[in-house]
Amino acid sequence: MSPPPRDNQRAILIMLAAVGVFTLMDGGLKQLTAHYPPLEVAALRGGASLPLVLPWAFATAGWRSLLRVRWSLHLLRAVIGVSMMGAFIYAVHRMPLSGVYAIFFVAPLMITALSVPILGERVGPQRWAAIAVGFAGVLVALHPSGKGMDVLAGLAILLAAFGYAVSAITVRVLARTDSPQAMVAWLLVLLTLGAGACAWPGWVAILPSDYALIAGVGLAGALGQYAITAAFIRGEASVLAPLEYTALAWSLLLDFFLWKTLPGPATWVGAAIIVVSGLYLLRREKVHVESEHP
Repeated sequence: MSPPPRDNQRAILIMLAAVGVFTLMDGGLKQLTAHYPPLEVAALRGGASLPLVLPWAFATAGWRSLLRVRWSLHLLRAVIGVSMMGAFIYAVHRMPLSGVYAIFFVAPLMITALSVPILGERVGPQRWAAIAVGFAGVLVALHPSGKGMDVLAGLAILLAAFGYAVSAITVRVLARTDSPQAMVAWLLVLLTLGAGACAWPGWVAILPSDYALIAGVGLAGALGQYAITAAFIRGEASVLAPLEYTALAWSLLLDFFLWKTLPGPATWVGAAIIVVSGLYLLRREKVHVESEHP
């Protein structure tokens, strides 16, 4: 089956929907942290999406492609995924969702920086400058002010962003041999098992009133994955990648209407610095690719 024709306009709409759905999922995770520990929430997030993701993986790739994988890298991604989700959910519990996103947006800068020692890619001085400015924005957003809990949550976000960046690098390596379906399915399976095993000693019984919320988190996670995959199949990555920053707008709406809270001025300034640095980096990477492939 040939891939669908390029259609950036349609891809943009799908990408915006995907970002919105993922933000709703994170809002659901924040709601769950009121009753359950972070690693238990991570296990619930993975397990709730599996009934929707596995049939898609079997139908589109077949069960054989899910078994012929590079197990060592999948296990590495699982360890990273459990750590990343646990740290992210801990931060979501302690901070406004928009504040978490503002700092987490440093992840693309980390991916570019890590591509040098891990993948051997070249990063020019202008992109290194953008990375440095972005990290300066993180320091502004963290605004250490003696509130240890805020700083601790900020460090948890940085840990989650670093885990996301390393995981993204492993995806570049895995994509050479493994199908996208295998990468998504095994990440969710191993996340569910790994986070569940870590959370089991302190497992909190699930309240029946939370079943619908957990199912909603699973549905949002699956739909978001489908949508973002469809968007990148139909559109150009350089056009779609900046749209991830629209998550900040979605999270601001959720913070205001659901939790009646917004981040402080320092977080706004830091977020602006990080986003501008990220957008500049994406632009420079596009120029870099075009110069190498005339």
